[in-house]
Amino acid sequence: MTHYQSIYKDLHGPAGVVAGCFVFVALVLSIFLIFQHLRSYTNPAEQKWIVGVIFMVPVYATESILSFWSPKLSLACDILRNCYEAFALYAFGSYLIACLGGEQKVRELLEDESKQTKKPLLDRPETPKLQKKKLRYFILRPSELGKDLLTIEKFGLVQYMILKTLCAFLAFVLELLGVYGDGQFKWYYGYPYMAVVLNFSQMWALYCLVQFYNVTHERLQAIKPLAKFISFKAIVFATWWQGVGIALFCYFGVLPREGNFQTGLQDFLICIEMAIAAVAHIFVFSAKPYHFLPVSEYRKITAEKSEVVLKIKGEEAKPAILEKEEMEVKAPGTSVKESVQDIVVEGGQKVVKDVVLTINQAIEPVEKGVTKIQETFHEISVSSGENKEEETQVKVEEHEQNVTEDGSQFFSAEEKIVS
Repeated sequence: MTHYQSIYKDLHGPAGVVAGCFVFVALVLSIFLIFQHLRSYTNPAEQKWIVGVIFMVPVYATESILSFWSPKLSLACDILRNCYEAFALYAFGSYLIACLGGEQKVRELLEDESKQTKKPLLDRPETPKLQKKKLRYFILRPSELGKDLLTIEKFGLVQYMILKTLCAFLAFVLELLGVYGDGQFKWYYGYPYMAVVLNFSQMWALYCLVQFYNVTHERLQAIKPLAKFISFKAIVFATWWQGVGIALFCYFGVLPREGNFQTGLQDFLICIEMAIAAVAHIFVFSAKPYHFLPVSEYRKITAEKSEVVLKIKGEEAKPAILEKEEMEVKAPGTSVKESVQDIVVEGGQKVVKDVVLTINQAIEPVEKGVTKIQETFHEISVSSGENKEEETQVKVEEHEQNVTEDGSQFFSAEEKIVS
């Protein structure tokens, strides 16, 4: 046993206790907050995605502490975390869309934003040159894209969810074959290639979310979007780069590579970070705004009237009565079972629909390319067939001409004989 391995073994027990305490705090706070939303499930369009984002903390905390206590479960826990991370990013984007009134309302909003610009992109005729410029407009002037910005944003989030899930299961298969090499930056392992692919995919997804936020943040001021955006982005972005950074430090010898130090350190830090994230979620994704309903949506109003009698000292003591009337529309408690059912069924259907749409959008250019190639080959085959027909006709004409000439010479010979 090396020196680092002995140190790791000595610290593993106390570190596990500390990590367990942080995980306990994270689980209690997150489950309490989720239960509050389920009991006050007054806005399903928004809250189904809020619960999805909050549930990321219990998932991360649970899989990290299990992986820390039992390194053999590290890969399985990592797959679970990666899959849910991708879904949580999608859920946060869907939450922003729901806060804006839904997809149709967002399309109208983005169209209005594009019309306010000097040269709206969508008012120009659709040309292949314009299609090539859309990426540049998305980077420099996303507000001019109009409703296309929503399509790009959803595509960016869903492509990451699909790639993250596929790479997670691919990592499991490669690990069974012994060629995954978790944290090993060597060309004959699958880890570095998958890390590069997922890095670009995640960066693109987060950039799409940032561009969408930049265009719509003024309409989202009621929900204080900056705090929500930072708290969520810190979990997804920081944990990913934290793992890559630890792997690089271990690879270059800054941190020891012996034993399970790399995965153990990552799991320990995530346990601590999830407790901090759970505390932040209590304030950022509070359920209090959903405890009450607008007066127009609920008929029963609870009114409280209080009177306070004050005696004013002076020459003429006269009582002064202050009246204060408060009205609140309290939302009735909702069934936790029905709330969970709505989240699972309605949310699941929405996810499947967007995944199918994204796959179709990704396949469409490929189909166009294949069709164009087939048309090109068809034109080549048709043109070559026509050339062959022309050559055949020329040969037939030459043959007929030769036969005619030979026939004339034959008949001329017969005439000579007769004569």
